[in-house]
Amino acid sequence: MTEWRVIGGLSPYAETLAAMEAHAAAIAEGRAPEAVWLLEHPPLYTAGTSARPADLTDPGRFPVFAAGRGGQYTYHGPGQRVVYIMLDLNRRGRDVRRFVCALEDWVIAALAEFNVRGERRAGRVGVWVARPDKPPLPDGTPREDKIAAIGVKLRRWVSFHGLAVNVEPDLSHYAGIVPCGITGHGVTSLVDLGLPVTMADLDAALMRTFATSVENGRLARA
Repeated sequence: MTEWRVIGGLSPYAETLAAMEAHAAAIAEGRAPEAVWLLEHPPLYTAGTSARPADLTDPGRFPVFAAGRGGQYTYHGPGQRVVYIMLDLNRRGRDVRRFVCALEDWVIAALAEFNVRGERRAGRVGVWVARPDKPPLPDGTPREDKIAAIGVKLRRWVSFHGLAVNVEPDLSHYAGIVPCGITGHGVTSLVDLGLPVTMADLDAALMRTFATSVENGRLARA
């Protein structure tokens, strides 16, 4: 059974990363249960393994950490729900793409509980929201904003890192990076979309939809 942990306050990044890696190692050795940790970090930027130095446009704004996960630069901070996911893919099918798609399914299902239509886009990992209320891009492409980022790492086929969903972060903090290396489109949050959703509301939605989206979803069909 997956162990859920909601961590209050702002979790320091380096210490939390070390604890997560230790727990993932314990799962691989059969000494700990699979786990999902729900938490918030203080304002910071993390660099994934594909991060380009030019995408850190304001390096002095917040602390920057090399995360070791897949992906590029992203922001973490108060008002954003960070979800660290430690699952054993040895028993769920050793398929990274299926795993990432299952996480996208999960976020999309949780957002649907608030009548938000989250969507995936080819070539862009994460979950996006169409913004017909905003002007299109200069080339006429309809505007979309990212509401959830996904970046994972596997060691001995146990996952760690995970995803981040914007509830009510300070969206101006994204200005110090090119989020996930994608230009043109922006970022949004549940509150930015006009929804008075709390962190507890999102946690409840994530817990409700985990079983159908992950446990009994794509990973169950591996």
